Amino acid sequence: MTKTILITGGAGFIGTHLTRLAVAAGHKVRILDNLSPQIHGPLPDFAPIAGAEFIHGDVTVRGDVEQALAGVDAVVHLAAETGTGQSMYEIDRYYRVNVQATAILFDILANTQHSVSNFVLSSSRSVYGEGAYLCFACAAEGKRCFPASRSPQQLAAHDWTPKCPSCGSDLQATATQESDKLAPASIYAATKLAQEDLVRVGAAALGLGYAILRFQNVFGEGQSLSNPYTGILSIFSTRIRLGQSLPVFEDGEETRDFVHVEDVANAVLRCIEKPVQAGVTVNVGQGEATSIMEVAKLLSRLMGSDIEPHVTAQYRVGDIRHNYADNATLKAATGFVPQISLEDGMRRFCDWVAAQPIPEDLLDKANAELKARNLMG
Repeated sequence: MTKTILITGGAGFIGTHLTRLAVAAGHKVRILDNLSPQIHGPLPDFAPIAGAEFIHGDVTVRGDVEQALAGVDAVVHLAAETGTGQSMYEIDRYYRVNVQATAILFDILANTQHSVSNFVLSSSRSVYGEGAYLCFACAAEGKRCFPASRSPQQLAAHDWTPKCPSCGSDLQATATQESDKLAPASIYAATKLAQEDLVRVGAAALGLGYAILRFQNVFGEGQSLSNPYTGILSIFSTRIRLGQSLPVFEDGEETRDFVHVEDVANAVLRCIEKPVQAGVTVNVGQGEATSIMEVAKLLSRLMGSDIEPHVTAQYRVGDIRHNYADNATLKAATGFVPQISLEDGMRRFCDWVAAQPIPEDLLDKANAELKARNLMG
């Protein structure tokens, strides 16, 4: 059945891939995007995908949102400010774009006639904070527990491993489930959790089906190469092309769950085409933990570089140590699991990067902003 879909932030990384898939599946797509220079570069030039309507507007402007909502069946809310470090000092901006804009969306839906029946939110694995771990000191089979965020004092001592809340022993990461404790460790994470609550309560009150998708580290062709506050693969690929070093924080053994953008877009499309009336919250990740050192070495190899990443022992306040997804709910709710391996996805990313202009490297500038605010050591 053909649907008319509004994708906020649809000119961005995930939105572009989702638009192509949705149009190819026969749906009508409307994009609302402000073409933020931090994401799209200083002189953004966006050409809408054939078959999609584009509105150059802002999710924080009520009139723009009202125009964009007219006549749509489903909303995919991707528009957001992203970046853990920057969120710790751009607090008002992150709140306005992430939380207040979501409130505007639901205020319009609650107070006007509309045709929306389904709402899909892009949330983040960051809402878990450190996520799920096992303590083998408390139980031989591993006691499941949820440690607090690592303190600035712990990070300054280069004591990287989260500790058991009960006995203080070092913990071992395990897959995080949707029912696990939520403990945001950054302003960005706090705004994503606030978005989730608005969607959960607002959709139920209005009788909308909804899906909240907690994305892990999304990567792939088309991601912003100009934003130094998010996307480690973008940052490292630029430095490799410029012949610069690859600085890896902490001890390099911190891990992330890297999931290709095509898999993410397919998961979102499933939620559009088969809405869950009672609502569902799902993790979207590859379900595998990969260390930052490992992924940096793989990127360098695939780009044909002999630059070796090096550990700096630096850190950012608010960063987590490990997190990877349990995908069981995703499979049960949508029938879909990610298909693209890390190496295959990285190869596709590297091929795409090679065809792009080399952007300015802004990593040092971004790090200097964090250091000036005592948010990096």
